[in-house]
Amino acid sequence: MDNKIDTSVPHSARIWNYWLGGKDHYPVDQEAGDAYAAMAPQVKIMARASREYLIRAVTHLTRDLDVRQFLDIGTGLPTYDNTHEVAQRIAPDARIVYVDNDPIVLSHAHALLYSKPPGVTAYIDADLHDPEKILRSAARTLDFNQPVALMLMGILGHIEDYAEAMAIVRHLLAVLPSGSYFVHYDGTNTDADLMKAQAGYDDTGAIPYVLRSPEQIAAYYEGLEVLAPGIVSCPLWRPEPGTDPEPTHICGGIGGKP
Repeated sequence: MDNKIDTSVPHSARIWNYWLGGKDHYPVDQEAGDAYAAMAPQVKIMARASREYLIRAVTHLTRDLDVRQFLDIGTGLPTYDNTHEVAQRIAPDARIVYVDNDPIVLSHAHALLYSKPPGVTAYIDADLHDPEKILRSAARTLDFNQPVALMLMGILGHIEDYAEAMAIVRHLLAVLPSGSYFVHYDGTNTDADLMKAQAGYDDTGAIPYVLRSPEQIAAYYEGLEVLAPGIVSCPLWRPEPGTDPEPTHICGGIGGKP
């Protein structure tokens, strides 16, 4: 792994950490995050909504669907209620593999994301552009004869070519057995201010992120059995009882592999 951390160019994981109130970011990330939020203030709401969606999704998979294995690709920097923490509170024997290729993410993961037996937490230095390496490495920890929750949370937008993004999803799902799940969200192109802010961010030299249409996002789930309430704005996915969430410009859901 190349341990060099570039602090001269903003990075999405560190900016997301800043928006979530974390401390693992640099001045360049704060500057880019502030510039983005100045044009599209809703992005901070989106960041919190995405984390809350992850918590609800992992809780449902573990508690209600008995999933015990999670492959979380593009995990980002540790914040609160990370995948293994949510899963292992319910099922202490849950096994989680985190995948990222950013040195700062991996260094923080090794320091902060750990399990107590019987649970297992592992980390892979790999790029989503190379799904075969991810699968080969994950197989050291996960049993691909048993159901796995494949998590691609806010990461497919970094695959600029839509056909390649589709192919990656298909490649990863093809290896997983029946009874596995695809868990996902991404930002949508449904707000003009967000589109302008994203274009400004992409111009900084950071890894671009493509905001896609809800129809494009829904196509990732073709061939899967989508759980209710469907592929929706993340705050609307099984909200906590007694809450009245407002939709925002991130869209996702869970699809089961028949």
